[in-house]
Amino acid sequence: MAKNISFPLVIILFSIVFFFINSSNAMPSFNVQRYGARGDGRTDSTKPFLTAWSLACRSKARAMVYIPRGTYLVTNLVFWGPCKNHITLKIDGTLVAPANYWSIGNSGYWILFAKVNRISVSGGTIDARGAGYWSCRKKGSHCPQGARSISFSWCNNVLLSGLTSLNSQNMHVTVHHSSNVRIQNIRIRAPSGSPNTDGIHVQSSSGVTISGGTIATGDDCIALSQGSRNIWIERVNCGPGHGISIGSLGDYVNEEGVQNVTVTSSVFTKTQNGVRIKTWARPSRGFVRNVVFRNLIMRNVDNPVIIDQNYCPNGRGCPRQSSGVKISGVTFANIKGTSTTPIAMKLDCSRSNHCTGIRLHDIRLTYMRRSSASYCRNVHGRRSGVVIPRNCL
Repeated sequence: MAKNISFPLVIILFSIVFFFINSSNAMPSFNVQRYGARGDGRTDSTKPFLTAWSLACRSKARAMVYIPRGTYLVTNLVFWGPCKNHITLKIDGTLVAPANYWSIGNSGYWILFAKVNRISVSGGTIDARGAGYWSCRKKGSHCPQGARSISFSWCNNVLLSGLTSLNSQNMHVTVHHSSNVRIQNIRIRAPSGSPNTDGIHVQSSSGVTISGGTIATGDDCIALSQGSRNIWIERVNCGPGHGISIGSLGDYVNEEGVQNVTVTSSVFTKTQNGVRIKTWARPSRGFVRNVVFRNLIMRNVDNPVIIDQNYCPNGRGCPRQSSGVKISGVTFANIKGTSTTPIAMKLDCSRSNHCTGIRLHDIRLTYMRRSSASYCRNVHGRRSGVVIPRNCL
C-alpha cells in the first residue's frame, strides 16, 4: 500500500502536519481592537489596552499584545507584572495622550511597565502632546508634576526597539530599578526649549545598553543618575539637547554611586554639552568611577568635555559647599570637533575630593578654527597622544 502513495500526496500530507504543529506553537496574539480600541484618535482606548495586557500577562505561552495601524487616544496605562511568560508589545500605530495635560500630568507616568520580567516593546509612535504643559511650566502657573512618557520600573530582561517618542511632558524614557535592558534604534523628539524633557533617564539600574537612535530634546539626551551600573551607550546622534550626562549627583548624603559606563561612537550636534559629569556642591557618599568617553564627534557644541562639581543650573539655590562625590578613573579618548565657546574642556572638581585617575588621550577640539582653551581645578591625571586644547592637568 505504502508503495502506491504518490509523491504529491506525501507532500500534501507533510504540509498539513507541519501546519498543525506550527499552529499549536503559534504565539497567542491579543489585538487591542478586539477588546474595543478604536484607532480614530478620539475614542478613549485605555480600557481595551489594559484588557489585552491582562489576558496576555496570564498566558502560559509567550504572548503578543498587538496595536494595529491607527491613532489611539489613551490616558494612564500601567502594565503590571509579573506575567507568566514573555510578552511582546508590537505597535504599528500611534498612541496619543489627551490634549488636556492634567489628564496624565498628575500621575508622573503616562505608560508604565512595573515588575515585568521578559518584555519586548517594538515599533510605533507615542506622542504625549506636551506643548500645553511646557507652556504652563514656563508661565510659572500651577501645573501638575508632569508625566514621563514610557517607563520601566522594577523590570528585568527588557527590549525597547524602533520606538518614536514625541513631545513628552517630562522625561521620554525612564529605566529605574531594572536590569538587563536593551534600548535600540529609538527616535526621540521635542523642541529644544521644552523643559526637563530628558531623552533617556537611567537610575538604580544595571546592565543597560543603548545602541543606535536619534535624540533631539530640551534636556539631556541621556542622563545616568545614582545607582547606574554597567552601562553601554553607542551610535547615538544627540542634538539639540544638553548632551550625555552622568548626574546630577549629590542630591542626598547616602546616594548610590555610578560605575562602569562607556559612551562610544556617537555624534553631538549643537548641544549645550557634549559628555558631562555633574554633581551638586554638597556632602555626599556618592561616587563616579570607571567611565570611558571615546570615539566621539562634537559639532558646534557649547561645552564638549565637562566635569562640573559645582553644578547649579540657573544659579539659584546653590549649595555653595564642597561636593562629596568622588570621581575617579575617567577616560576621555579620541574626541574631535568644534566648540562654540573658547573653553572646550572644563574639569572643575571638588576641593575636598579631587578628581583622580583622569586620562586624556587624542583630543582635538577647536574654537572658531583656532585652538580652544581648557580649565582644570582640583584634578589629577595624565595625558597621551595629541591633546588640543593644551593640557591643563
